[in-house]
Amino acid sequence: MPIIEKITSLQNSRVKDIVKLHHSRVRRESGLIIVEGLREITLAIEAKFETKFLMVCPPYFQEGSLQTVQHLIAEHTCFEVSSQVFEKMAYREQSDGLLAVMHAPEFKLNDIKLSDNPLIIVLESIEKPGNLGAILRTADAAGADAVIICDPLTDIYNPNVIRSSIGCVFTKQVVACTSQDALEWLQKHNIEPIAAALTANEYHYSSDFTKPLAFIFGTEADGLSHFWLNSEIRQVKIPMLGKIDSLNVSNSAAIIIYEALRQRRV
Repeated sequence: MPIIEKITSLQNSRVKDIVKLHHSRVRRESGLIIVEGLREITLAIEAKFETKFLMVCPPYFQEGSLQTVQHLIAEHTCFEVSSQVFEKMAYREQSDGLLAVMHAPEFKLNDIKLSDNPLIIVLESIEKPGNLGAILRTADAAGADAVIICDPLTDIYNPNVIRSSIGCVFTKQVVACTSQDALEWLQKHNIEPIAAALTANEYHYSSDFTKPLAFIFGTEADGLSHFWLNSEIRQVKIPMLGKIDSLNVSNSAAIIIYEALRQRRV
């Protein structure tokens, strides 16, 4: 498919609409998201996200990926833009000269497909996009079935989440819901919820993580809410031998999730 138009004006209405998508309210109301970079766009397409159009800036193309970029352009509606226009639209540097506007499907709990021995990650009120992105990378690397985000304080498709997850927000089943709905869904599917909490009496390496389970993580500032801590579910903790009593939530998640992976592969 040939490039439809070359855009050089910062006042172009299409450019202005893309800049508005930097705001979560606009993304939510329009059902559209921005995806930057060849790897991230490719992962989104593989995950069946529908591409509305591409904005391309040839001076920023990476030499080693030209063939892939050309194939991408041939398959989608494209607009070529100047470097100045691209920089205005892009949320980050080093985007390979590629920016896609995509339709964001809304996944529900009942859409989640489970493996024979599910491993679920549940995040309560995660606020920082960087932490969410890092946990999504861990979820991808460890082969977790899904990531459930309860009462989210950040947009799943925030450009910073996409960037920090290096596209892993598209490789995993990611669902937002309430904590109550998440707990009921876990119970319905016989998946044991396990809370990561300082109040635990059991260390993570002493626990049995070989059966279907879901790890529940809260924020660094407040930890998990009373909803999870008072739900009479198993709790585990990571040994803390220094002067502080918490790790970054993405580090905590990686430590516990990989202990589960170790046990399941013995």
